[in-house]
Amino acid sequence: MRDALLYRFAADRKANVAVITAITMIPIIFLLGMTLDFTQALRKKQQLDAAADAAAIAAVRPGMLMQTDAVAQNAAYAIFMSTANRLASGLTTVPTPTITITDVGLQRTAKVSYSAASLNNFPKILLNSVSWPISGSSTAQAASAPNMNFYLLMDDSPSMGIGATSADISNLIAYTSSKYQKASSSQNCGFACHETNIAHDGGTKDNLAIARAYNVTLRIDLVTSAVNQLLNTWSNCPQSGISGGVMQCMSALNNTTYKAALYTFDLALNKLAALTTPTKAGAQVSNIALMPVAYQNCVVATTNCKTDNGTDIAGALSSLNGIMPNPGLGSNASGDTPQEVVFLVTDGVEDKITTSCPNASYASNNRCQQPLDTAICTTIKSRGIKIAILYTEYLQLKTPNVPVTDSWYMSWVDPYNEPTSSTGAIAKNLQSCASPGFFSNVQTGGNITQALTDLFIKVASSTASLTQ
Repeated sequence: MRDALLYRFAADRKANVAVITAITMIPIIFLLGMTLDFTQALRKKQQLDAAADAAAIAAVRPGMLMQTDAVAQNAAYAIFMSTANRLASGLTTVPTPTITITDVGLQRTAKVSYSAASLNNFPKILLNSVSWPISGSSTAQAASAPNMNFYLLMDDSPSMGIGATSADISNLIAYTSSKYQKASSSQNCGFACHETNIAHDGGTKDNLAIARAYNVTLRIDLVTSAVNQLLNTWSNCPQSGISGGVMQCMSALNNTTYKAALYTFDLALNKLAALTTPTKAGAQVSNIALMPVAYQNCVVATTNCKTDNGTDIAGALSSLNGIMPNPGLGSNASGDTPQEVVFLVTDGVEDKITTSCPNASYASNNRCQQPLDTAICTTIKSRGIKIAILYTEYLQLKTPNVPVTDSWYMSWVDPYNEPTSSTGAIAKNLQSCASPGFFSNVQTGGNITQALTDLFIKVASSTASLTQ
């Protein structure tokens, strides 16, 4: 009887599920514990990685770039520890970061690394491991904004007397008709040429005077307004308490020293302000004025005057090249000097007397009308001087762009201004002249003031970024 009971007990399979479940619970608990501890360690690592990123960026902020390596290290350490201390309860010890600051010229690289260990909740399950090791690093890099000397070179040639917008051009053509002045070669003209001897051609009023009398805005007015915002008045500076223009604002934001020189050019380079403070240069902005000519086809009143040239861009750049010193790095290190930057605003068409006219030629008197010859740009840039160019696009003076097609324009300028003002040879040569990334263009009727401000900020700004 007893043997039968034992046999029946051994043969009974009703408790198999319970036994199997009990056996499989061991690896399930092991895996569950390992997953929970690994997830916790991963979360701690993500938090410490973020702290390392913030610490590295802190060491290369614009304001910090002007500080010593020791100050930058302390700032990075404080940022990292503010997070690490909050995580102390889940770590074996509070990690101490390793912070390395490397400076090469104006560029600073900050690397922040750490090693830590996340406490395990199931140490016996994880092969008697009390903690899960974690580590990470972050590297940030930035270049401090350099000290710079800006040589502002503004085109004041007769072509900059064109109406600022299509409406201004139409109004100027109407206001210079016979209703407002007697027959003259400058009649029905969209350019407010400043002719000092208008009577020579039988006229009674100077086109510039007519434009002023009827409040017609000219392109040179927009250029003057743009330079005024750059040097004198800007209401959008993000730092309060800064007086002056965009240049003074960016100098304060970047903790740099900027100087400015102000020149115009037409037949030659005209000095309005030698290199000085932006404020002193700004006092000369009101002296930017359209180049005067004697009368139609005569820049300067002389015997047998038959030329109407007035724009020597390459000549002005060459003269400026003789004025600018060799650039330095722009750091505050002893013996270093500022970087040098040419800021050119022009419509890009040369009109000068020369026996060398590689891009085009005029039929008589050695008059050369062409896109800018970029040879001088190469000479300047080879010295390490930067060139920034704002191209005020040369308007296509033909129907339907303007009320009256200009035959002179069609013969001598249009071939270099096709298919559009922003893609023709005029634009391409100016873009080639500019340093990489420092070219901008604005169409007729566009916001020249904003375009010049944006270009300046682009040249003057520096940024910080994580590289690892």
